[in-house]
Amino acid sequence: MTDRYATFAHSGAGRFLVKRLGLPDPPRLRRYEPGSEFGPVTLGGAGRLAEPTRHILDKLPISLATGKGGADERCAALIFDASGIADSDGLGAIYEFFHPVIRSLRASGRVVVLGSPPELCTSAREATAQRALEGFVRSLGKEIGRGSTAQLVYVAPGAEEATESTLRFLLSGRSAYVSGQVVRIGPAVVDVPDDWDQPLDGKTAIVTGAARGIGASIAHVLAREGAHVVCLDVPAAGEELTQVANEVKGTALQLDLTADDAPRRLADFIATRHVHADVFVHNAGITRDKTLGRMDENQWRSVLDVNLCSQERINDVLLAENLLGEHGRIVSVSSVSGIAGNRGQTNYATSKAGVIGLVEATAGAVAERGLTINAVAPGFIETKMTAAMPMFVREGGRRLNSMSQGGLPVDVAETIAWLASPASGGVNGNVIRVCGQSLLGA
Repeated sequence: MTDRYATFAHSGAGRFLVKRLGLPDPPRLRRYEPGSEFGPVTLGGAGRLAEPTRHILDKLPISLATGKGGADERCAALIFDASGIADSDGLGAIYEFFHPVIRSLRASGRVVVLGSPPELCTSAREATAQRALEGFVRSLGKEIGRGSTAQLVYVAPGAEEATESTLRFLLSGRSAYVSGQVVRIGPAVVDVPDDWDQPLDGKTAIVTGAARGIGASIAHVLAREGAHVVCLDVPAAGEELTQVANEVKGTALQLDLTADDAPRRLADFIATRHVHADVFVHNAGITRDKTLGRMDENQWRSVLDVNLCSQERINDVLLAENLLGEHGRIVSVSSVSGIAGNRGQTNYATSKAGVIGLVEATAGAVAERGLTINAVAPGFIETKMTAAMPMFVREGGRRLNSMSQGGLPVDVAETIAWLASPASGGVNGNVIRVCGQSLLGA
């Protein structure tokens, strides 16, 4: 659906009124385009991550800036290694690096701060300083504006070489609607792709709820990344499902995930047609919005069954029968509603919070098998569902974030593609919000 306010705000008269009246000013976001470059990057800090990061940057089509800032040197990205900060006094180094250069950041620029997980620090003072980085990054993300983003990446000791896929994602247009996030990377075997433009070449990906909206976009992006995509949805969506499968040159699978025999039928399909799946994306979801006092039992049960229980049942059979290949990836779609709650969505928010619990509870077990499980939590995304919202609710969803606009289905899909990459083996048990740094639940 067209965001008419954003269209007006970008017009000549609109820009005048937006500035004059202090109205929300949604920037044009720089999203991924094939062949797009990263631009000049300023790298600072002197912790254990500085040299591995420099080595990664040397592989990318970028140049390193001097770090002096000013009008003659506008940077596309600012990266600071804060892993060497051992106490609160050392936090002054963040100010010293960012103060002279932050205003030289380009529109749709990127800020990435690298640190050590507080829970793994060797002293209370170091843990205190590292935890303080979260407040800095989230505040900076709300200051820089113009479509720029800020992220914090905690890298565990021993995981220094597992950061490349995450840095590539966060520095690129793929992360246009992701900001104010904390990513944790742990030690893992990293399967570096031969071609970073097609890291899923030769892989099989299954996407549930693929007939429309976010699911269809996920299918398209994973196919672009090289995967053969099995598009799964209910029989009632068969015509749309077939169309999406044809567009991505994949396979259509009609299956009601709430049926008693669904896990068995899915397992047999994977084993007989593909031997195993490399990526499984739990995207299928429904809403049945009512306040709790007006909600009937079926509206409660159906949402929990589709959004949460079916994921548990499918994961059980995938893991029990070894239906995920080496370096397999499970990615679940949660929601900001599962983090912040939402009036009239006790059923939906319960299911989506449960998805987060499922990811966190399963991460340790899958890591022992060389697999990962993560979740994305979309905020306001422009789909047919959000287009049907009452106007004032819809406008509130669009404007109450640092980008002052709704995201697109492709923003969710790009984030899932990063988590699905064989090079993202160190990213496990994370919940990444795709919400433009929503003010809700922050």
